[in-house]
Amino acid sequence: MKTMQRNRRQNFTLIEIMIVVVIIGMIAALAVPKLMGNLEKAKVETTKSNLATLKTAVRNFKMDVGDYPNRLEELLTTNGSEKWDGPYLDMKSLPKDGWDMDFVYTLTGDTFGFDIQSYGADKTSGGDGVNKDLSCWGDEQ
Repeated sequence: MKTMQRNRRQNFTLIEIMIVVVIIGMIAALAVPKLMGNLEKAKVETTKSNLATLKTAVRNFKMDVGDYPNRLEELLTTNGSEKWDGPYLDMKSLPKDGWDMDFVYTLTGDTFGFDIQSYGADKTSGGDGVNKDLSCWGDEQ
């Protein structure tokens, strides 16, 4: 009889297990939104950093070649110019934005020269918060 009582004391009841599961669920409900917010902030910061890297590379390209590249790929492989002294990025492929999308590169033809843009989390033009477009211009200070 003592053995039977000892076995009962060592096992958890269904109610005890349910209480633990509910507590874990409550903790997860509080923690997950906070972690997801930090993840989105990290994607925005990664995008800003990659924009700055591309901007510097495009400016270096212009200093060597005398004109802005027609495509960002020219930062990695020669465009045929004898003045090309690249690659202008220390990577094998072009960086992507925080949402794993290619940056949009446009020659503007005005005083800024070029625009590099990410469309944000929604991957479409416009938006607010993490959906906000991020960009940099050529001669912006």
